Amino acid sequence: QVQLAESGGGLVQAGGSLRLSCAASGRPFSTVVMGWFRQAPGKEKEREFVAAISRSGERTDYVDSVKGRFTVSRDNAKDTVYLQMTSLRPEDTAAYYCAAVVSLLGATTTYRNSNAYDYWGQGTQVTVSS
Repeated sequence: QVQLAESGGGLVQAGGSLRLSCAASGRPFSTVVMGWFRQAPGKEKEREFVAAISRSGERTDYVDSVKGRFTVSRDNAKDTVYLQMTSLRPEDTAAYYCAAVVSLLGATTTYRNSNAYDYWGQGTQVTVSS
């Protein structure tokens, strides 16, 4: 079992920045691939991939719409993954979820498919005003 707790959401003006954090517990964090997903208003059945980071932190992956604006990172000593969001846009408004899966594959493995993840946080709301 992996327990996840997100924090850092809020209301920000377009062009602003926020940093989301996701603290993990329950398994050695270095064995866990982490991902960030979001669910926009009116799209409750669609959880969009945002970013992922391999268990070593060596490899990251992003959806095209956030490349150059968002940065995913992790601190394995603190069992925490971060999503630094800059140049925020109104279309980034969503509930953001971190997700985790224990992986014994290569240290650079990441996943984009939400079905690959076994554990989810409760979500944190990000609202970007225009």
